[in-house]
Parts: sequence; C-alpha cells; structure tokens
Amino acid sequence: MAVPAWAAAPEPVDQATVLVFSETAGYRHASIESGIAAIEELGRQDGFHVESTEDSTRFTDRELARYDAVVWLSTTGDVLDQPQQDAFERYVRNGGGYVGVHAAADTEYDWPFYGELVGAYFASHPQIQPAAVRVEDHRNDSTAHLPNRWERTDEWYNYRASPRPRVHVLAALDERSYDPGDGAMGGDHPIAWCHDVDAGRAFYTGGGHTEESYSEPDFVRHVLGGIRVALDRAPC
Repeated sequence: MAVPAWAAAPEPVDQATVLVFSETAGYRHASIESGIAAIEELGRQDGFHVESTEDSTRFTDRELARYDAVVWLSTTGDVLDQPQQDAFERYVRNGGGYVGVHAAADTEYDWPFYGELVGAYFASHPQIQPAAVRVEDHRNDSTAHLPNRWERTDEWYNYRASPRPRVHVLAALDERSYDPGDGAMGGDHPIAWCHDVDAGRAFYTGGGHTEESYSEPDFVRHVLGGIRVALDRAPC
C-alpha cells in the first residue's frame, strides 16, 4: 500500500523518541491499545521512534531525558507520585514536549502544574454522538488538512473552564450541532489547543475516546500534527 504523501519520512536527522504513557487510576478506555498502535505506525511513517509504558516509575530525570515528547494517552486519575511529578515538570520546563489525548484531561486534578500543562480539566460528557468541530487555525500542522467544519463522532468532553486565552485554540465544538448535555460550555467550547510552557511545548486534543478514532485518517493526522508540535518540528 502506498504511503500517504503527508506521512513520507523527512530527510534523515537524529531520530526523535516519543513515549506513549497510558497508565490509568480511574476509568480505562478500550481505545488505548488502538491509540498506541496508531502512534507506533505514525512513528514508522514520520521518522520518530515510539515506546509505550504504563509504568510511572519511569518518570525520573534520567529516564525522561531519553524522550523528546511524552504522549499522555487517555490517562485517568492520580498516576504520578510527588517525585515523579517533579521530574516531569522539570522535563517540560526544560524543553520536553507533551501531548494530551482525550482523558489526559481527566488526570492529576490536584497537581497545579499539570492543570497548566493540559490546559483544561474534564467536567462531564454526553453520550457518544456526531458533532461539528470548527477549525480556527488552518496553519497549524494538526489542523491544516481539515475543513472549516469537521464533522465526526466521538465522546465530546465538557471542561471545567475554557482554556482560552491561556492557550492557542486550534479548534472548537459547535454546540448547536449536537447535544452537549447539562455541562454545556456555551458559545466557546475549545476542543484542541497548543501552547508553550517555559521551554516546553504542549498540545491537547479532546478527541480519541472511540476505537474507531484511530482508524480515521483525519483524526490520526490531527494527532500526528500535535506530536510534531510537541517535538518542535512544527510551530504552535
């Protein structure tokens, strides 16, 4: 099968290494394994090495120094202890990359740095249903391939508060296109964003609950763009 033009490997450079972290202390998404497999395939196509773990003891200064970015793939609950949190904060502030996918926003509610990093915490969600995503930035690597109105099915999170203007919002939900439930955020409902945290780079997308997400070309390309932002291969 031909490799898509967007996935062609770049000119040879020192290969980046990405860690996919998917430990759960709360609800565990059935889509995690599909997500790991999709990111591993992205790494093969885009020229970065992928490792995966659910072992939080790897969050040490020495171990984290091996990685150019860490993807928090639908993590839930309190997954790191204080020394591990401190090591990850140093890692990001000193230039490491962070990618949060879906339930990464349902993680580490009592860790202020993580709240700053992910951008917004999960509050509630309605049933899985189709919705329209309004793309706000067509220059970012994660959204440049998308139409102005991106229609797809997922479990759409409501957040405790909008991250705007603390982050650069890339896409937002049109709540008129679906039933957001009692936790509706109103006229401004960001669903994907990026920002810098000291020398580090952060990207978050609220999509990715369903297993089907990771066989959707547009969604997988969206995640790839977020990884590229975290790796500093593309601007936020």
